Amino acid sequence: MSPLSPTGVEPGAKRSPGPDPRRWHALYVTLVAGFMILLDVTIVSVALPSMQRDLRTDPATVQWVVSGYALTFALALVVAGRLGDAVGRRRIFLAALSAFVLCSAAVGAAPDVGLVIAARLAQGVAAGFLAPQNSALIQQLFTGAERARAFGLFSATVGISSAVGPVAGGVILALATGTRGWRWIFYVNVPIGILAILLGLWLLPRTTPGRRGHLDLPGVALLGAGVLAFMLPLVQAESGGLRRLWWLFPAGGLLLFAFARWEIRIAARGLEPLVDPRLITSVRGYAAGAALATVYFVGFSGIWLAFALYFQDSLGYSPLKSGLAVTPFAVGSAIAAVVASRLVERAGRLLTVLGLTAVATGLGATALLLWLVPPGTAEWVLIPALLVSGFGSGFVISPNVTMTLRDVPVSMAGVAGGALQTGQRIGAAVGTAVLPGLYYLVLGHATARVAIALAVGAGIVAVLVSLALAVGDWRADRSEAAEPVTDH
Repeated sequence: MSPLSPTGVEPGAKRSPGPDPRRWHALYVTLVAGFMILLDVTIVSVALPSMQRDLRTDPATVQWVVSGYALTFALALVVAGRLGDAVGRRRIFLAALSAFVLCSAAVGAAPDVGLVIAARLAQGVAAGFLAPQNSALIQQLFTGAERARAFGLFSATVGISSAVGPVAGGVILALATGTRGWRWIFYVNVPIGILAILLGLWLLPRTTPGRRGHLDLPGVALLGAGVLAFMLPLVQAESGGLRRLWWLFPAGGLLLFAFARWEIRIAARGLEPLVDPRLITSVRGYAAGAALATVYFVGFSGIWLAFALYFQDSLGYSPLKSGLAVTPFAVGSAIAAVVASRLVERAGRLLTVLGLTAVATGLGATALLLWLVPPGTAEWVLIPALLVSGFGSGFVISPNVTMTLRDVPVSMAGVAGGALQTGQRIGAAVGTAVLPGLYYLVLGHATARVAIALAVGAGIVAVLVSLALAVGDWRADRSEAAEPVTDH
């Protein structure tokens, strides 16, 4: 295997003769697809009660509509990124988007809960194959300041889609009345997805696939088994999965350790590993950025479900009103992501440090207000605190994606993006299991106001750990910049 150059480009790699003139239009197509697959992580949660009634099933079974999607989504990411690098991102993107649209229609039309879950699992696989192509196409189409702007829009899409899912679900359920109205949450993907496919056929660039080599099947098996072992207890947390399946965590750790050792061995033999160890050892900022994203998503994803439980179960809010109560976070995040995309080339990791500080401060104020103010005024007094934390989050996700992937060779862009998003999905699964679990635990011994304050406080702990990682990487950047350049 060839060494990486200091800029992350493989020696002798062919460079594009110039930027694609339709690159921005192509980006918008990928953002629409990315918005759909991430929205489907959270939009379905508000529809679970009506799905349960219509399908005549129990809460533990219908929960698989959410958790099964998250599970297969995470399992597919790294393999999908590797295949996109090998056989062409446009090809994988269009095939995965087509499968996602078909599965969305199948979920909506399924007559019983078994077929709903089966179609939802397949939809998660399609989403997992689609997601890494988004960041890889940005790597392929853009360079320099344009790449930072593109990642800013991509990160704004991530933040908005995660935050507005409950609002969008509430709106659809309000418009599509009746016990079968939940099906429109899936049907709405069909016309949007078909339009994105047609635009993608026209706008996405045709490129020569990378070196195919062999597919590292033992690596696929070890990574898949390790991720499955970590994710399965988490996605079944509400039905006692943490208690019954706790032993899968150490088993998953051993499997991922075996995967790392296998990948190092494959790379040393000059073969193509599933995840190139050079991403960790030679690409500046990738390891720190991936770790930061994983830990941050524990808090970022977990607080939304904790908020939903508090507003809907304890305060009696409708799904729509519950979603609107946390909209200031999404608004602040979207604005800040666009601003951060224009600053990241100059400020670098300092933006992430400032953003995480703002998130911790805003969420700290949110926890105090939820604890101290009368419940009837909660949604109004939280607006400034949620705006601050949302603005900070826009300074975290967007710059971190840019700085984590900026030195990754284009030939590895898909697998790098897939590995990064796998960490985010695992972090999100941890957060959505632990924070609501803490909320219910405290609720058995104290008021709902104390329970939600402590659940948000647990999210703040994850943010502070991310802040420590960001400060460490920022100091490493400063030390590297201060080192004198010597001539050889």
